[in-house]
Amino acid sequence: MPTYETLPRFTADLDRLTPEQRRKFRQTVAAFVEDLRTGTFRAGLRVKRVQRAPGVYELTWSAGTGPAGRATWEYGPEHRPGEQHIVWRRIGTHDILAGP
Repeated sequence: MPTYETLPRFTADLDRLTPEQRRKFRQTVAAFVEDLRTGTFRAGLRVKRVQRAPGVYELTWSAGTGPAGRATWEYGPEHRPGEQHIVWRRIGTHDILAGP
């Protein structure tokens, strides 16, 4: 199981999400964790590097009728040998890419 931490800005962003947005994020994280284990991200997660932010990635998921949800993250140093460590940076909509 990968380990993770959240930056203060991520926590503040998360508090501003609606309950439905948080639910969708939790569902997406379940798939994300599975994919971390296999080393290949499924196309539906739309994982890609953030331009002009070295080492930062974005994860995108459908939000139904509203704007797509996004979270930015980076790999951090392992906390347990052989396990990925994820640092969650931001969460919200496309607007978070202004300061990933």
